Amino acid sequence: MKTKAENSDVIINKEKSPKTKKDMWVLRLYVAGQTPKAITAFTNLKRICEEQLDGRYTIEVIDLLKNPHLANEYQIVALPTLIRKLPVPVRKIIGDLSDTERVLIGLDLLAVN
Repeated sequence: MKTKAENSDVIINKEKSPKTKKDMWVLRLYVAGQTPKAITAFTNLKRICEEQLDGRYTIEVIDLLKNPHLANEYQIVALPTLIRKLPVPVRKIIGDLSDTERVLIGLDLLAVN
């Protein structure tokens, strides 16, 4: 696992040599500082990725207090917000990601019955 700082606070790359770029998941978590909701959202997202994506993911945490202009790209109006950039189509989930079933459905990892 690599952690590095860029335009965001944290980038976590967890790759097990995906067969194709199509197999890679790129996720962005938009937060406003290290609030309890932001920390909970990150913890929940990391747990879900570990359980469901077998290391084929990248999580980028974007702190909008430090980079407010980055909210424009995906029209972020509530925090925390998770954006699934890859695989397409782009998906958006708002909240602390504590409802695992809702997150899995939102990310298209679980079929709706």
